[in-house]
Amino acid sequence: MNFKEMVEKKERFVSGHGACAGCPIGIIVRNVLAAIEDDVVVACATGCMEVTTTIYPYTAWKVPWIHSAFENAASTMSGIVAAYEVLKEKGKINRDIRFIAFGGDGGTYDIGLQALSGAWERGHRFLYICYDNEAYMNTGNQRSGATPYGAETTTAPYGRVEAGKMEFRKNLTQIAAAHNIPYVAQASIANLPDLHNKVKKAIASDGPSFINIFSPCVLNWGYAPHKTVEISKLAVETRFWPIYEVENGKYRINYKPAKPLPIEEFLKTQRRFRYMLKEENKWMVEKLQNHINEEWEKLLKLEEISKEG
Repeated sequence: MNFKEMVEKKERFVSGHGACAGCPIGIIVRNVLAAIEDDVVVACATGCMEVTTTIYPYTAWKVPWIHSAFENAASTMSGIVAAYEVLKEKGKINRDIRFIAFGGDGGTYDIGLQALSGAWERGHRFLYICYDNEAYMNTGNQRSGATPYGAETTTAPYGRVEAGKMEFRKNLTQIAAAHNIPYVAQASIANLPDLHNKVKKAIASDGPSFINIFSPCVLNWGYAPHKTVEISKLAVETRFWPIYEVENGKYRINYKPAKPLPIEEFLKTQRRFRYMLKEENKWMVEKLQNHINEEWEKLLKLEEISKEG
């Protein structure tokens, strides 16, 4: 499908929701659903996406949608998929239906990881998408396992003892790949053709699939609403958020910046890193840059091993 065909398709997610100006949630959902030809059922964990798109008695969703608790969107979808498979086997459903669960990083990296890991291990065929805004944004910007080193949150503030979060973020995409599921990827709204391709591959996979999508937060990252795509692009160009996929265990980096930008170019666009950029904290910037370089080299090696295999 080309983009002209995509924009002419009937919308499955419509305007009128309550997301903040500049929030990428609408961009993510519209493009994910537009990339799928079959009927779709969606489950959604508690989070920004849920509370802004289903303000009772209204909804922005034009597909069957279910909200479960913060921690169990994957369990809910596992049950839906199991029921669908039984009904299809009995001949009570005679069409293909695709299943997607959405969750933020709080409900995915942290309190939802146990349910998600179980669904991956059992092999339930559905796509799980994490919209990663790097903290618990729905409840006031508390740090999560996805919060990057040096970022200021309400539970990892800047002060005399610590300068924001002092731990590196969890690498959830690699955790997903370690489950040996058919398809795993990282994506960004700065590259929509890449996102579309990855959704199509994920949906076509014979088993669980996972896509981690970078999702800037205007309010708690601290930037102007019109800069969401620009910041998403900077995350890729600095290699802060590599764009890659793991298809049946084979790694492929989908985009390699010809001239990678220093991480400062990404950090200086957001209020949450303002203390990290102070002269006395420049050692933190160097530490983060070194970590990014090391992770990129690991990714290159995994890709090279995949080619050799």
